[in-house]
Amino acid sequence: MHARQGRLDRAFALGAGFNVAFLLVEAVAGVMAHSVALLADAGHNLSDVLGLGLAWGASVLARRPPSGRFTYGLRSSTIWAALANAAALLIAVGAISLEALQRFSRPVAVEGGTVALVALAGVIVNAATAALFMRGRERDLNRRGVFVHMAADAAVSLGVALGGVAILWTGRSWIDPAISLAVAGFIVVAAWDVLRESFSLALHSAPRSIELNAVRAYLGALPGVESVHDLHVWAMSTSETALTAHLVMPHGHPGDALLARACHELAERFAIGHATLQVESGDPAHPCTLEPEETA
Repeated sequence: MHARQGRLDRAFALGAGFNVAFLLVEAVAGVMAHSVALLADAGHNLSDVLGLGLAWGASVLARRPPSGRFTYGLRSSTIWAALANAAALLIAVGAISLEALQRFSRPVAVEGGTVALVALAGVIVNAATAALFMRGRERDLNRRGVFVHMAADAAVSLGVALGGVAILWTGRSWIDPAISLAVAGFIVVAAWDVLRESFSLALHSAPRSIELNAVRAYLGALPGVESVHDLHVWAMSTSETALTAHLVMPHGHPGDALLARACHELAERFAIGHATLQVESGDPAHPCTLEPEETA
């Protein structure tokens, strides 16, 4: 566990370092080349640095142990970091689009060669950063948010580079803001999935990878279980899932062995690592106040 966390911290540190250095180079080059595409991408890379820092900070906070007030610790900070990361991308889209539209009415001569060379460097930097977060992204939305962010940037930088080559060949300055608008559209597409999922998890929805009916069926099939109610599954963080459920078992408590087996299999089959199961006998004289379960 500690080795995995160390690798993640190194990935964040390297990614942030790469992007800070490239951000400075790209901003200076954008001013010198009069390229809104480069300046827009530099502004976008600033959001990358902030997003990396936010995701890194959330990753560190998620490791803090539970306290008397925060009984789950600060694990959910990774969900909010993923949400903020996606929101920052969409804010960057607005700034890029506004500047690009203004450039159509006020065209400026653009040095296509400089744009192409700097943007190609951006492809390398962003692709290298994305590669740092490739492993484990399927199981961690926070990490996937960073990966999608950086992979999108690599594609965006490639588009800017191709635009620079086109300007160099044709001399048409409108290509630069046109590329900027295409960049904005690509960012929206790349960010939307992470934004939607992180917003959903922030509202305590079940992760999309988990089929609630399958979980209910598994619990209902356990030996001695007559019915299942008050089933809840939610994300404690971008990589940890919790479950609570009431198991009606008329013959009484099944013993710790069965509960331990159920928790193990919930983790193995559904990646639910924090399960809390309440056993009830179904005595009609003392009905559970949470049954029957209301479903939407």
